[in-house]
Amino acid sequence: MDMPALETPLCDFGRPAPDFSLHDPASGKLLTPDSVRGPNGLLVMFICNHCPFVKAVIHRIVRDCRELATLGVGSIAIMSNDVEAYPEDGPEHMQRWARELEFPFPYVFDESQEVAAAYGAVCTPDFFGFNAGLQLQYRGRLDASRRETAPEGARRELFEAMQRVAATGAGPQEQIASIGCSIKWRES
Repeated sequence: MDMPALETPLCDFGRPAPDFSLHDPASGKLLTPDSVRGPNGLLVMFICNHCPFVKAVIHRIVRDCRELATLGVGSIAIMSNDVEAYPEDGPEHMQRWARELEFPFPYVFDESQEVAAAYGAVCTPDFFGFNAGLQLQYRGRLDASRRETAPEGARRELFEAMQRVAATGAGPQEQIASIGCSIKWRES
């Protein structure tokens, strides 16, 4: 089934990170922005298992989050899709994928979809980069990848932006929107 690609809105600089409390099946803990942030920032990512845009970059997301952790930036991935309509995004598949790819971040299920709504997430992948004060500084793409992985050597836009946020507390003014499959909202 072909899904239309959506682009994220521009960065709303300084917007505080919406609070959440989501269960991490791997650790058994309830996670909040405060519990997953690093001393220099937090990257909140909305991803899922089935999206071709996410599949094209998941290895780069893992690489970048591993490197960002060394810069004091914590990361969390949140899956908010309707799993009745998209069972391949269900919690058991999420945990298998996280293990297989050795995610260096928690991968949690936003079953109520309230976290995605609070963040204004529109697609997968959707990235929200916050500084140490949990103020939004980046709402752009990972790199030039789309449904296909960008060539090796493509500029690491998200990584560079978060490296800057970690060092200065401020993100770049120029940001290119992320693009991906829509969040699969449940019928109300």
